Amino acid sequence: MNSTFLHQARLKRQIWLDMLFRGMTRLSAFGVLALLIAIIFSLVVGSLPAIKAFGLGFLTSSEWNPVTDEYGALVPIVGTLVTSAIALLIAIPVSFGIAIFLTELSPRILRRPLGIAVELLAGIPSIIYGMWGLFIFAPFFADHFEPWINDHIGTLPLIGPFFSGPPMGIGILTAGIILAIMVIPFIASVMRDVFDVVPPMLKESAYGVGATTWEVVWKIVLPYTRIGVVGGIMLGLGRALGETMAVTFVIGNAHELTKSLLMPGNSISSALANEFTEADGELYTASLIELGLILFFITFVVLSLARFMLYKLGKREGQST
Repeated sequence: MNSTFLHQARLKRQIWLDMLFRGMTRLSAFGVLALLIAIIFSLVVGSLPAIKAFGLGFLTSSEWNPVTDEYGALVPIVGTLVTSAIALLIAIPVSFGIAIFLTELSPRILRRPLGIAVELLAGIPSIIYGMWGLFIFAPFFADHFEPWINDHIGTLPLIGPFFSGPPMGIGILTAGIILAIMVIPFIASVMRDVFDVVPPMLKESAYGVGATTWEVVWKIVLPYTRIGVVGGIMLGLGRALGETMAVTFVIGNAHELTKSLLMPGNSISSALANEFTEADGELYTASLIELGLILFFITFVVLSLARFMLYKLGKREGQST
């Protein structure tokens, strides 16, 4: 009788604990959703004066004049997208090479130290990258690379205007390179981890039939891990889109729309960091908040496209199997 009673009490206790666990997980999930909605609502409400004053013209105007209360988001939007694109163009092949070396080519004794070094790079604060970029990289880039870019690439007929300008060191290209250095550890770490989960039997079988290392990587490793690789790239892109301090140090912070990547520009995050504390007036503050809303929308669109790509890749894999 006592054992039956204890069993029922224990069962009732487990039921209550299970209900509590489900309630907490449900509360956590809906809490995140509520926080997201609250952020969107606050951004929309804060930017309403700018939305009413400028409408869709805010997205296409390059004006930014606090004296006359004329504002446009075109220059920061272009700067954000261009610097992030430059960062990915540099970071993806470099990260891929690092991950392949650590998983396929590196001597076993070096894999752990090199892997830890890559992870330590990911932990460096962004302001340190910005200070290094401003005081070390930008002068070196202006003295040794930008003159060569002007002489050899700036004279080409089609892409020349994008790579011509005074060698100042700071500018959109410099900001993109610094961003690439920052996101490389994130993408490389994710790629290395997903490459490590490839079953050794698949790679050994490919090597057994005479495949080279490149053929194993291209035809075995990448198809097996492409979803994780795309996820790592999107993680790096999200970091590049929202980076603030490092870009603020080296982009030049100029509200000017130019073709040349060597000229100073601006990004949404750097504009917010530089001007929010000095914003005076409702329209000025609302325009900056609308910039934050636009950055939120860009990030949301990028992550949504990434999820859609991962869904299509997963669906294709399911059909192929």
